[in-house]
Amino acid sequence: MTTGNFLSDTPELYEQRFPDPGHLAARWTDDVLRRYAAGPRVLDIGCGTGRDAAWLHHESGREVVGIDTSETMLAHARTHHPGPDYRIADMRDFDLGRGFDAAVCLDSALLYCHTNEELTAFLACCRRHLAPGGLLIAEMRNGAFFLGSTELLDRPRVNTVARHGVTYASRTTLWIDHAAQLLRRRRVWTADDGSPPQEQRSAWRLLFPQELRYFLAAAGFEVLALYDRPGPRTEPPWSEGAAPAESASSDRLHVVARLMPRHSSAHSRTLNHTLSHILSTAHSNGDSTS
Repeated sequence: MTTGNFLSDTPELYEQRFPDPGHLAARWTDDVLRRYAAGPRVLDIGCGTGRDAAWLHHESGREVVGIDTSETMLAHARTHHPGPDYRIADMRDFDLGRGFDAAVCLDSALLYCHTNEELTAFLACCRRHLAPGGLLIAEMRNGAFFLGSTELLDRPRVNTVARHGVTYASRTTLWIDHAAQLLRRRRVWTADDGSPPQEQRSAWRLLFPQELRYFLAAAGFEVLALYDRPGPRTEPPWSEGAAPAESASSDRLHVVARLMPRHSSAHSRTLNHTLSHILSTAHSNGDSTS
């Protein structure tokens, strides 16, 4: 059995396995950007294959930069979804040398920040790149969902997808690592062409709504909206004109936050002190990026 990230290494199969023919994710993002009067400069963090970034660039007329850690994904984006400026970068440590009116982080990409230190570093990068009053828009799994439901954990899930005459089957198992506060996943791919199975292991941070509010406030953001539905990956999905719910119990979480102006040097010193406290707490609890 081989290891790796089969879907990230095969972007065409990724788009086939997770289709979005109606561009719901990009349209939902554009609706939020318009609702809060964001400017045209958009940073797509964890842009993947570039579908959403390209739609925002071409259909919404925005100036989009997309970053991702997968060069394979970015090569696919440049070829199949051209328009945005695609760059390879780590969401926890990037310097693009320019500012943005909004940062977008969809499909649980934010949850690859597994530790308090990594999440703080990500928010610090966003803060450095956003103009005063800039937006941070994120869509992700909701940690609070797992407080009252085990439906995603009870049994493995099996899916199939065909490409070039080969049928691929995935068997996915999820479980919670309570000590690390992570949702861990083991996915095994098999194919009917005789190729060996491929195993992928990954994990997402389980963030709770109030916890997320705290991290955002500590990083200098004001939370404008935080809700579970509707969104591009909810059931029923978001549609034009749909109003956000006042709940946060379903399996998806959507957050819109605005970077607060730095009114004084005292504000910056207070913010830096708060962030330092978070980091020192993370270290004392044994959190690290290793």
